[in-house]
Amino acid sequence: MKNFNAKKKLPLPLPLALVSVVLLASQACDKTDPAILSAPEPVVTQGFTPRSVARMLSEIPLSIDQVKEVWDGVNASSANGYDEEYTFRDMFAYPGSGLGDERLGTRSAVEYSEPLRDMVSMHLGESVATRSSGLIGDLSTSDLQIYWPYSEKWDGKAMPVITFRPELNLESNVGFMREALPNGQTIIKEIMVDEHFAMSHPVWVVGWNEDAGAMTPQMAAKLRPEPVVTRTTSDFKTLRLKEFKVHRQYDSWLAGGSEFFIKLGSLKAFTADIVSDLSKYTPEVTDLMIKVKRGQIGSVLRYNTVIVSEWSGQLTECAFLINEDDGGKVTTWKSSGKVTIKSKTYGFDVEIPYRRNDDIVWRGKLSANYLEKNSNIPNRFGDVSVTFIFN
Repeated sequence: MKNFNAKKKLPLPLPLALVSVVLLASQACDKTDPAILSAPEPVVTQGFTPRSVARMLSEIPLSIDQVKEVWDGVNASSANGYDEEYTFRDMFAYPGSGLGDERLGTRSAVEYSEPLRDMVSMHLGESVATRSSGLIGDLSTSDLQIYWPYSEKWDGKAMPVITFRPELNLESNVGFMREALPNGQTIIKEIMVDEHFAMSHPVWVVGWNEDAGAMTPQMAAKLRPEPVVTRTTSDFKTLRLKEFKVHRQYDSWLAGGSEFFIKLGSLKAFTADIVSDLSKYTPEVTDLMIKVKRGQIGSVLRYNTVIVSEWSGQLTECAFLINEDDGGKVTTWKSSGKVTIKSKTYGFDVEIPYRRNDDIVWRGKLSANYLEKNSNIPNRFGDVSVTFIFN
């Protein structure tokens, strides 16, 4: 999972109460037990942060309609191969749409009677129509998002507890929950939430999105439908990633599911009669992100995605890397592959990028002989199992 700890801020001061319960009613009741309700001086942040936005959302009187909108958005993102996430960009531009919909030219067809963006705008005292500037503009163009782990378990009735991605790698965090008192007043309670709680109760985690530009198998299939090709020669094969299975979690649940990047360096459609022909080919690196949601650990995920479309009979070895993304500066793994020209083997160099904080799940060489013998058979690569099809 990408590191959401980057201290991004937007130019808006928001009040943030540091107490367990805050009275939201417009008029305080003199007889209220001071141990339950308090009204401290607000602590003002210097910009939008995951915590301040989580607090803001908890102060909005949400109904099931807005929760359903967020649920639609995270489902749309999941359908495009991303995590259960709903960005504020999509919230303000196309309510109910998910990551990837904009690139695909699609959007949610659902019309919401009172979309969440309208309620946020009302809370901030601005109009959605003026979102090109001001507070709404800052929020609607930010990389902030709502992440909803285990959203598939939502019963369609329960209201969410809203938390945020903390700067430390914690397994539990404070969450904000609205609660109506018998006297009609509304309070915000702070409770501790962990992954076990999130499995049985809806939890929204406000954080930063950093994977919107990644190419997933689902997006690749939708953006570039595979044409039907009739081969004129049997010298070329196609390498596909058929199935993918992860055997353990890599990050805290507050950071979302794991993001695995599949990277393979090879020479596409390589044919050569003499060694100098090697200079005509530039190594190509396949870069594909597979998002594995929290609830998908241990499950076989099927993709059937092309990794190398034209694997030449002369290409005998490629470089292969699987990394789980954790951010950091970009570096490269310098490796090599092999080709055969007139019964002699020659190497070619390839540099595969990754980030310094990434977990290297597996890296090494895959030979054409290995791929042929293990085609359509699951094989273990570190803490993941991969099934290739090579034909």
